[in-house]
Amino acid sequence: MNDRFSLVKKLRRLSGILLHPTSLPGRFGIGDLGPEAYRFVDFLQSSGQHLWQTLPLGPAGNYNSPYQCFSSFAGQPLLISPELLIEEGLLTPEDLGNPPEFPEETVDYALVSEYKEPIFHKAYERFKEIPEEDPLKSELALFCKSAHWLDDFAMFMAIKKSKNGSHWLTWEKKYRRPTKSQKAVIARELADEIAFEKFLQWTFFRQWSRLKAYANERDILLIGDIPIFVSDDSADVWAEPKLFQLDSDGFPKVVAGVPPDYFSATGQLWGNPLYDWKYHKKTGYAWWMERFKTQFLLSDIVRIDHFRGLESYWEIPAGSETALNGKWVAGPGEDFFNTLTETFGEEPPIIAEDLGIITDEVRALRDRFELPGMKILQFAFEDEDSSYLPYNQPYNCVCYTGTHDNDTSTGWYEHAPEHIKDKVRRYMNTDGSQISWDFIRTCFGSPARFAIVPVQDLLCQGSDYRMNEPGTVDGNWCYRLKDGLLTNDIATRLYDITKLYGR
Repeated sequence: MNDRFSLVKKLRRLSGILLHPTSLPGRFGIGDLGPEAYRFVDFLQSSGQHLWQTLPLGPAGNYNSPYQCFSSFAGQPLLISPELLIEEGLLTPEDLGNPPEFPEETVDYALVSEYKEPIFHKAYERFKEIPEEDPLKSELALFCKSAHWLDDFAMFMAIKKSKNGSHWLTWEKKYRRPTKSQKAVIARELADEIAFEKFLQWTFFRQWSRLKAYANERDILLIGDIPIFVSDDSADVWAEPKLFQLDSDGFPKVVAGVPPDYFSATGQLWGNPLYDWKYHKKTGYAWWMERFKTQFLLSDIVRIDHFRGLESYWEIPAGSETALNGKWVAGPGEDFFNTLTETFGEEPPIIAEDLGIITDEVRALRDRFELPGMKILQFAFEDEDSSYLPYNQPYNCVCYTGTHDNDTSTGWYEHAPEHIKDKVRRYMNTDGSQISWDFIRTCFGSPARFAIVPVQDLLCQGSDYRMNEPGTVDGNWCYRLKDGLLTNDIATRLYDITKLYGR
């Protein structure tokens, strides 16, 4: 691991694409880790890219947000490729039946789950018939032994499914707060269901590790994402309540969010439970270190979402209707990152998401550990001498045209006031007719060490194709690429820009 960290630190001026795997095309209503994912890696290679950034890879919960997952450690089973299961003999082509007519450009998560879950059960039943001496059986056993989080997560999901997906705080006490002996009873009652959940996780990690190896062999690094907070409806909160500020019944006392910012006049009320940082410090941040250990198995570089929350975070009383009635509370700060450095032997490759209200203290923490921050070009043109303008960007940062929380560059430009459009056109020396590519050229030509563009900008797609609109709950996280859009012409054009700017 340390060798890879050293390699990442030495790399200079790389570029890549932001695309969550759920957004890939494919036959089954959602992107997955099968053939289309490998084709996307091939596209990255042919277009001269060396970075593939994803969103969190966990099992999405509320409103299908990858930032509100049922676990901080587990993978998203819906990303499992049925086609790869056929190659391994755990499914047959006939097992896939006739897939529904899924929408081409969006993910219908409910329809996908309804289709995929029975298929995965077929694969699991076939797996159970494999002889015990088969290497696959020992591989699964080793995975179950090494994944410290797996027993709790599998039990949590088995109970949740038996309760029709209801929030764990609504379960009967023996399920909501099981004693050790009650867990033993549950383990017997739901033995097959728990084993199925473990099978799914093993399959996800197996398929992902092979895809990652394929990318790494082609000099493509994967950038993962750690949400700083976890969902209240998660195995993390259910299994380890001491990690969080909860009342005796398991309800949060205070919740996470941010005050008014670029995205919302009333702030953002995320609702995640907040950590008991005193307890984490006593344990040497053991849970967090395990979290990073798992993430570094999945990724070469990790982006910490809402990095500023590790310096200080916005604490909102539980039950508040907006984020306005909150206060700043000190986070673990340097002590956390000193522990992280000691655990991994050197400063690991981390990107600090330092957007929003950033103070001198947050900047000092970021710079103390030489973490690259983020510069968003869409934010660069409102202030006279914005720090987001390329000529103000330092080398040690990541320049983005926009992120998953922004409008697409085309959509942003279309909705911008005329005086902003005028500044953009003059700065980029363009008539604005292909503004997405102007943004890409400006991003790649910046001083930033890394340059990342969302895939929508390669395709000049408008606002209807954005991934997420902060402050809203419906219609997000559903974006998908139509098959065939990433053409050889686009790869060649991107390759030429990449080489022109030395990336």
